[in-house]
Amino acid sequence: MNMRGPRGPRNHGKVKMPEGGMKTIGRLVKYVLKNYRFSLAAVMVCIVVTSFTTLASTLFTRSLIDDYILPLTKQAQPDFSPLAQALTTLGAVLIMGAICSYLHSRLMINVSQGTMKRLRNDLFSHMEKLPIKYFDSNAHGDIMSIYTNDVDTLRQMISQSLPNVFSSLITITITFGSMLMLSWPLALLVLVLTLTMVYTTKSLSARSANHFIAQQQSLGQMNGFIEEMLTGQKVVKTFCHEDEAIEQFQKLNESLRSNTNEANRVANIIMPINGNLSNLIYVLCAVFGALIALNQISLSTLHLTITIGTLVSFLTLIRNFTQPVSQVSNQINSVVMAVAGASRVFRLMDEKPEDDENADVTLVNAIENADGTLTETEQTTGIWAWKHTENGKTILTRQRGEVDFSHVDFAYPQNELTSKQVNELTSKQVNKLTSKQVNKLTSKQVLFDINLDTDAGQKIAIVGGTGAGKTTLMNLITRFYDIEHGSILYDGIPINRICRKDLRRSLGMVLQETHLFTGTVMENIRYGRITATDEECIEAAKKTGAHDFICRLADGYQTMLRGDGGNLSQGERQLLAIARTAVANPPALILDEATSSIDTHTEQLVQQGMDSLMQGRSTFVIAHRLSTIRNSDSIVVMQHGRIAERGTHEALLELGGIYHQLHGNSVES
Repeated sequence: MNMRGPRGPRNHGKVKMPEGGMKTIGRLVKYVLKNYRFSLAAVMVCIVVTSFTTLASTLFTRSLIDDYILPLTKQAQPDFSPLAQALTTLGAVLIMGAICSYLHSRLMINVSQGTMKRLRNDLFSHMEKLPIKYFDSNAHGDIMSIYTNDVDTLRQMISQSLPNVFSSLITITITFGSMLMLSWPLALLVLVLTLTMVYTTKSLSARSANHFIAQQQSLGQMNGFIEEMLTGQKVVKTFCHEDEAIEQFQKLNESLRSNTNEANRVANIIMPINGNLSNLIYVLCAVFGALIALNQISLSTLHLTITIGTLVSFLTLIRNFTQPVSQVSNQINSVVMAVAGASRVFRLMDEKPEDDENADVTLVNAIENADGTLTETEQTTGIWAWKHTENGKTILTRQRGEVDFSHVDFAYPQNELTSKQVNELTSKQVNKLTSKQVNKLTSKQVLFDINLDTDAGQKIAIVGGTGAGKTTLMNLITRFYDIEHGSILYDGIPINRICRKDLRRSLGMVLQETHLFTGTVMENIRYGRITATDEECIEAAKKTGAHDFICRLADGYQTMLRGDGGNLSQGERQLLAIARTAVANPPALILDEATSSIDTHTEQLVQQGMDSLMQGRSTFVIAHRLSTIRNSDSIVVMQHGRIAERGTHEALLELGGIYHQLHGNSVES
């Protein structure tokens, strides 16, 4: 657990706009159009209609004053029927605009929420295809923040920012065209003053954009820290690190507050500044226009006159023109924040998933014919076979569980320190390095020239000190990580030819760290094989020694487990994990410290069930308790990433080497 927590950006002024911002927006638009092109087309039509109806009502002001009100004031017996007819027409136009505005809002709700649903579904589906190394190198809380905070910024952008920008651009275009028709000198004056407003707001938006990006980063870091503290709360309390945890959280929270405060401090003054500039434009045009209308300023040489109705209508258009300009400027920060969120979302979606490009071998259930050949069946028979095609012919070969390593080297991906070292190299220095030298700089090698062969049905024990490479060896068999040098054969088949799901289905695993899901005890056991019946789950629990303690629970097999089975002891949780593997009935087993959390008495009860479970199956056992592997067919001793010794328990003791020393320490303890 990293008590120092994730590092936030120290110099927020240096945070830059994510590269490829427009490309990210384009990708998001394509993603939305993929499923909602017709809805968005309807939204655009509604926006255009709404803009034109707003413009029509504004321009009607000119006709209302010049063609109706002023003439009516000069009539002894005014006739209001033409005015009523004009108002009725205007009313119909405004009702149509209101309907379009309502439809636009409803459609965008469906588009935004539907997009968020699809995006989260796609994110989760893609995440389930990612290799283990992705989750080993990324904070879980930060990944969760992508699903919540970052996706929510896209909702705001899709439902509000982009439609507002489109609506504003349409309104600005048609409004300025109308202003030119009414009075082009006043329109040019408005344009010059508006450009000043745009420049001012652009400068302010640029200052706040960096802080909005830092805000998203700080939010992800804080969520990652909270998730880490929740997971390790017992460790925090055990070592009395509450004060240090609080201090680190306060630092992260202060970083988030600072970024959010700075972002909104600048962003929130944009609207008042725009409002005052808009008022200034309105006043200047009103004064200048009034002077022309009252003939205080003569523009006869330009053949230009302004009526009272034209001036009133023009002043109303000024509001319609400057308000969208202000809205576009105000939406810049939302777009920037959404781009930061979208870049994190798409970065996850661009992570390379586990691939099965060369995989053409699958695992199937089979029945044995009288002549010894195998036939595929959908029934669970206990006989497993590898199915592959050779020369256009389907072949079934019995799954035996033979695993052979040949000259296998393995290095974990680069860490932060070595990555920094590589970045400090000049391009000239990098060009002089061979690919092997670069690999050494950017990774940590943990396995060296591993050569290991096993026979079907054998129990192979892997022992060694901490960091010797025992668990890494099992991670390679299951293809949690792929090797770059050497080869691993499973029943004579290169493991990269076997579909990952089928490979892992053939290898039932009981991990050192157990994990129970929210649900009943029965559901957690059935997780091993979703089609298993209640009777099969109970039989698996009996075989592994879990049945007795389950029966003592309040609701037996229907007892609800929450918080990773926090109401169970560590040993009980481990027993459920073993029962879950037993119900899967895999053809081979990997036991990674499977009994490490079980006391000696419980271990004796479980051992008989474990022996029954391992009967006839190839089994790999990683153990620190050497008492659990005495009867292994072969014991492999790992040291510093190499196989140091191999043999039976008795042979290794006689050898008097590393295993003899480990055994002596085990007996003494």
